Amino acid sequence: MAGLAPRLPHPCTERHSPQAATTVRNERPWGRCDDFPGGAARLFPGFDRHVTARRLDEVTDVLQRVEDATRSGMWAFGYIAYEAATGLDPVLATARSSASDDTSRLPLVWFGLTSVPPLSTDLVASQDSFGTGPWIPHWTPREYATAFDHVKAAIAAGRTYQCNLTTTHTATFTGSPIAFYADLANAQASSYCSYLDIGGHVVASASPELFFEWAGDTLRTKPMKGTARRGVTAAEDHAMLHGLVSSAKERAENVIIVDLLRNDISRIARTGTVHVAALLTPEAYPTVWQLTSEVTATPLPDVGLVDILRAMFPCGSITGAPKAETMSLIADIEGRPRGVYCGTIGWVAPPTETVRARFNVAIRTAHIDCARATCEYGVGGGITWDSRVDAEFAELQAKRMVLPSVAATGTRQPIDPFGEVDSTASPQRYGMSAPNAARARQALRPG
Repeated sequence: MAGLAPRLPHPCTERHSPQAATTVRNERPWGRCDDFPGGAARLFPGFDRHVTARRLDEVTDVLQRVEDATRSGMWAFGYIAYEAATGLDPVLATARSSASDDTSRLPLVWFGLTSVPPLSTDLVASQDSFGTGPWIPHWTPREYATAFDHVKAAIAAGRTYQCNLTTTHTATFTGSPIAFYADLANAQASSYCSYLDIGGHVVASASPELFFEWAGDTLRTKPMKGTARRGVTAAEDHAMLHGLVSSAKERAENVIIVDLLRNDISRIARTGTVHVAALLTPEAYPTVWQLTSEVTATPLPDVGLVDILRAMFPCGSITGAPKAETMSLIADIEGRPRGVYCGTIGWVAPPTETVRARFNVAIRTAHIDCARATCEYGVGGGITWDSRVDAEFAELQAKRMVLPSVAATGTRQPIDPFGEVDSTASPQRYGMSAPNAARARQALRPG
């Protein structure tokens, strides 16, 4: 990508200390899940074997193999990329990469299979170092404004009533991927953090959002829509929270997705068992406030993992509603694969376990491509008729504030997103009026 810094040392083979650099190569895939509020981690130090789907026609078969293996007593840990949705249901449109080298791309589905993974009370912590930077946005503010306008036009035409519009930031990467994950996960301190190194590709997720949990005869999903940045002082923080919970726009954004997920989960649920267990509950994270809701249901007899995923994947909170038409709109406007971002990461256990499966929504998620020495991080937000481009752009920046922004240090500092693109240009050059740009800047800054 144009504008990236010169290539740095290979990210997945070198660790750096103040004294010297040593080369370390992971010969086997491994991973972990960290639940910060719960104070526990599930460790996957290695796998007996793994299954992979690179083509759409392989997706269902691979997921069925995961289901069969776990029914026979194994555990599975892995991810499903957003684009795998088309393999589960051809009606769901997604963008596909134009890259000719299929084997070098991140697979659509990857799961490692193993025996019982150990639990630990030691959450991820790092003693290694890494370097990133600079983070280059895929869209300039003007390009984002153009995409935003396309969504608003689609809402006016009746194609969608909420569309989750996303973009990416890309940086060069060097050093230890697990150190990057540790920094990201500790900055978010959420329940569904996950790390997976599959050799050549690393996925690091600090997701705070539960896609679904399957425990006993209950399926539970917990959509997260509605965002406000945290305040610097207690008074400002309270004001930001009050503004979020009283915002008609943010509340509507959440309720629309609750309704969508009620419909999705009802496809595999016993009649009369779908319930909204919680609605519009605020949750605090180090950089943002979020509104969450919770939907539960009792699955029909003989419902399995593939049935759940066919009914619910991808999570409606990262598509919008109605799902199929909105995903077609997303493919047209974004015009690029999302990859594991907006997909899901999680584990599946044997039926004898209390919790059969737990998967996150892969937001606050980065993909490190070891061959290219790059790290890509996705950000997005739901666009409704009442959305304003300056507020939505500011929300994207608030969500990326968990990222480190100083190369080779792992230090987190706020960056002016307009100056990041061109510090000498006027805001009007990027499609925002001066007042709108000022409001977007102010939303990112304390005071």
